[in-house]
Amino acid sequence: MRTPFRSVDASWLRMDEPVNLMVVTGVLVLDAPLPLARLRELVEKRLLRFRRFTSRVVPPFAGVGLPSWEPDPEFDLDRHLLREKLGPGAGTPALQDFVSRLLSEPLPAGRPPWTIHLVEHFQGGSAVIARIHHCVGDGMALVHVLLSMADGATAPGRRVVRPSASWAMTLGEKALRGARALLGHPGRIGDLARLASGSAGSLLGLLALPDDPPTRLKGALGREKIAAWSHPLDLDDVKSIGRATGSTVNDVLMAALAGALRRYLVSDGEPPRDMDVRGVVPVNLRRPEAAGRLGNRFGLVFLSLPVGIEDPLDRLFEVRRRMRALKDSPQALAVYQVLWAVGAAPRPLFDLALRIFAAKGTAVVTNVVGPRRQISIGGAPLREVMFWVPSAGRLALGVSVLSYAGKVWMGIQCDAGVIPDPASLLAGFDAEVEALLELRRQAGA
Repeated sequence: MRTPFRSVDASWLRMDEPVNLMVVTGVLVLDAPLPLARLRELVEKRLLRFRRFTSRVVPPFAGVGLPSWEPDPEFDLDRHLLREKLGPGAGTPALQDFVSRLLSEPLPAGRPPWTIHLVEHFQGGSAVIARIHHCVGDGMALVHVLLSMADGATAPGRRVVRPSASWAMTLGEKALRGARALLGHPGRIGDLARLASGSAGSLLGLLALPDDPPTRLKGALGREKIAAWSHPLDLDDVKSIGRATGSTVNDVLMAALAGALRRYLVSDGEPPRDMDVRGVVPVNLRRPEAAGRLGNRFGLVFLSLPVGIEDPLDRLFEVRRRMRALKDSPQALAVYQVLWAVGAAPRPLFDLALRIFAAKGTAVVTNVVGPRRQISIGGAPLREVMFWVPSAGRLALGVSVLSYAGKVWMGIQCDAGVIPDPASLLAGFDAEVEALLELRRQAGA
């Protein structure tokens, strides 16, 4: 009855620490009330069909080898589906405070590692907060699974999530297509060898990178975490900046993030001249038809954000150049191979690999492309959505940029002791987008 862990899934289980929980968190805000009975029905039909949602983690015998999944003999959905209330008149700040408290709490031990909280009577509708451990699946898989609760999502031919639009996912698909093409033609041994050597060379190049500079964005972690997200921006505005500058939407958003980080550092008297800080970007490595499968199938790339460049337009062009360079890099595949290799490695070796990789970055940065049109869950229209993946390696900052139904949000998940004021980062992001919009208006005039 037990199913052994895949090595790469075990890596994410082993990273779990009291001050740095490996839990993926999603927030869905609905414009109409969602009855608990209706949510329960959706969870039973759409989530519990995956065995991992009814299975608990069993550690390896004597601590040797990989853990296993085992059906929970005492599984009770009422333990995982919880009703919450924030009080009359509660708004977005109260919801953010509630999510922040959840970020600081470990999932209950000895049960399938997930919970869903239904906040009733929130701004005339409801809010759903899902927390799922990373060992169940990576962020892209869990976004797909959660949004499968959307009305009509299981109809034939219906795709609620369109992952191919994301820069990071396109990058991963390109790398996988090349690898699969070689593996499908055994006669191309020379090309396969070059792929392997390129992956190894990419890993060596990554190890040779200098550590990210010490800034106020890094520090020792505590248990208290903070969640915050911006008001929605119009995706058409971001696209108009891209058209005017020959950039992609992702180029614009990452340049705005770099500008927001710069503003944050400058506000503390820390002028980042000629400084870069790296964003650790998850890259999807699963085929499009496997989008709904659980487990972890992604690598990482390290994007250097030019916070030392003061001019917003110069910063955008430099981000565009760096992102294009990363598209031809096998770095994501190399990191995936490392995560697979260390899943069952002795603890000292695992900890060493984690420290090396964590020292190369400052923030985990995800880019999630949600449905292009508004969807409903249980008959309640989805107003806004936010997801965060955990910050592996004791990084203090996680940034999520998410688009849905013509809008864009930026969300922050951070350590309260290191970054106590994420609202200033969000304000800086808005200011950077507005600065680029103003330049676009001037160019148009």
